[in-house]
Amino acid sequence: MTKHILVTGGAGYIGSHVVRKLIDNGYTVSILDNLINGNKESVPSEVAFYKIDLGDISELRKLFDENNFDAVMHFAAFIEAGVSMKKPAEFFANNCINGSYLLNEMLRHGVKKIIFSSTAAVYGNPIGNKIKEDHPLNPVNHYGRTKLIFEELLRMYKESYDLEYIALRYFNASGADESAEIGEDHDPETHLIPLVLKTVLGERENIKIFGTDYGTPDGTCVRDYIHVNDLANAHILALERLFKNGESDVFNLGNGKGFSVEQVIDSAKKITGKDFKVIKTNRRKGDPAVLVADSTKARDILKWNPKYTSIDDIIKTAWRWHKKHPNGYNN
Repeated sequence: MTKHILVTGGAGYIGSHVVRKLIDNGYTVSILDNLINGNKESVPSEVAFYKIDLGDISELRKLFDENNFDAVMHFAAFIEAGVSMKKPAEFFANNCINGSYLLNEMLRHGVKKIIFSSTAAVYGNPIGNKIKEDHPLNPVNHYGRTKLIFEELLRMYKESYDLEYIALRYFNASGADESAEIGEDHDPETHLIPLVLKTVLGERENIKIFGTDYGTPDGTCVRDYIHVNDLANAHILALERLFKNGESDVFNLGNGKGFSVEQVIDSAKKITGKDFKVIKTNRRKGDPAVLVADSTKARDILKWNPKYTSIDDIIKTAWRWHKKHPNGYNN
């Protein structure tokens, strides 16, 4: 019998890519999304869509009453680290309290498996160049704190209620589906690759490099960019693991190698064939020089093998999306 998966935040950037991978792998999918950050245009026609806020307990309970879900994939969270420092109450309410409502409805209806969209922000400033899952957990922003709190909540529910979970800690999600039908469309946009491509399209006057004096080969910050479809494939593998043996765990998801800000900009110029204005300015507070994942555990245990390992390949897919949708889903 086909397994039925509830995807919260399934109209968002990563969620929408995971939804398509679930469908491709034969799952029945339902999406819950309040569309604050999601886009209804990204939802496939064959998927049941529910415009529900996780904070609306009565609607959430009705959804679970009317469906038999086998597992949940949870993407419905606020993600802007900078905003979290100004609005910690909103981030705690949505990412932690509303998340607990979801867990409680799952338990009430006997749904005991969840894949959680976590983040590398739970680690804070790195000790060493590559981060493993046993790295100290010391978030430097409230966004990372709320994700860590929810991970702790999952551990509590595992110990007390036998809820099985896998938390996937992403590094820099990037790129777009090869079809260019879905892609990255945030408002406001804070991620480097879409900001660079918006500069190419003339939607921005320039792109800023914050700091050129780091101890890296070209002096600019180095980050781990992982393609969104590689992330999506990891979610499928994690789900299959839960269905197979139910072992709860935590995994890093990253390329395992870093690309500097300057490399991203140079790649964008090469892929698009266009030049654009780059402004070099001072460092931002709290930006580590290098932030790269050690994803050995995911590769060994989940048998995960990222396909998009070069920054050029990642940017090619992102450019295809942005060129086709210069104003995002509003096109």
